[in-house]
Amino acid sequence: MDLTPLRTATPDEAAAFFADADAEALVAAVTGTPDEELLELIGRDGIRPVAIEGILARLHEYAVPERLAALHGTVRIDLERRGKLLESHVLRFAGGTIELTRADPVDVVLRTSILRFVRLVSGERNAGLEYLSGKLDIEGDATLALAVGGIFRVPGSDVVAVDPTALDPVDVATVLEDAPREHLEKVMASGFRPVVLGEIFRRLPEYVDQHRARGVELAVAFRLLGNPSGEVERYVVRVSDGVATVTEGEEGEERDATVTCQAHDYLRLATGHLNPLTGVLKGQLKVKGDRTKALRLSSVIDIPQPR
Repeated sequence: MDLTPLRTATPDEAAAFFADADAEALVAAVTGTPDEELLELIGRDGIRPVAIEGILARLHEYAVPERLAALHGTVRIDLERRGKLLESHVLRFAGGTIELTRADPVDVVLRTSILRFVRLVSGERNAGLEYLSGKLDIEGDATLALAVGGIFRVPGSDVVAVDPTALDPVDVATVLEDAPREHLEKVMASGFRPVVLGEIFRRLPEYVDQHRARGVELAVAFRLLGNPSGEVERYVVRVSDGVATVTEGEEGEERDATVTCQAHDYLRLATGHLNPLTGVLKGQLKVKGDRTKALRLSSVIDIPQPR
């Protein structure tokens, strides 16, 4: 499918283009078009509102039916350019249907750029990573917002293109490189918090440095603060002769040290964006017990850093 007719299309012609295009061919054409060219085609002021309306009106065709059926709520999408709001669209999800509406109030507001929005709905970007990076801002029900980001399918199948709750720690380390600290604090106070923590802790054992961990025996507990509910999340990371295990909670666990910190600081620590010694000296990490073993944990579990 060729998107170039949009280059000279009138608003009426663009509306007809999006209404008549085969959904799967349209997604394939979008994914095959470079960013700069895609913005040139759909970013023009006269075409943009029509293009976005056309995409939203057919959103159900790009979705995995079972995931779409599980969505209930009202979502407002704010599209911006260089921080300036261009337009807003409201979608109501209910029982497998999507309705364009003007309902107010809404359950959640998503704010992002035109290009990122199109890349998200075409299944090319992970909404969870976009949220962590600060490129997607969410106000309200983050769980609903990210569920919306997880309904899109691979063209020609019912397979989910991107699951926002499946976070690769290396990808997380990459997007956190430029994420503002204040934004990360906001994310870790949202409904996305348990997803991020759960995925990072679950996958930590995959990143044990076998050479450095050989012969090492240690157990370090983490107490994570900052949950809006007031709950303190607890995990224990144990390394035994090259193998790491993670358990949730601390009851009955013997440990060499306990690290207490804010969840956003733990996330930066685990992904290499907070030096453990610096964190201790600045009071971001409070260590009770054997500090040497607490610090050693960061040397035997190594999530690769972005180059």
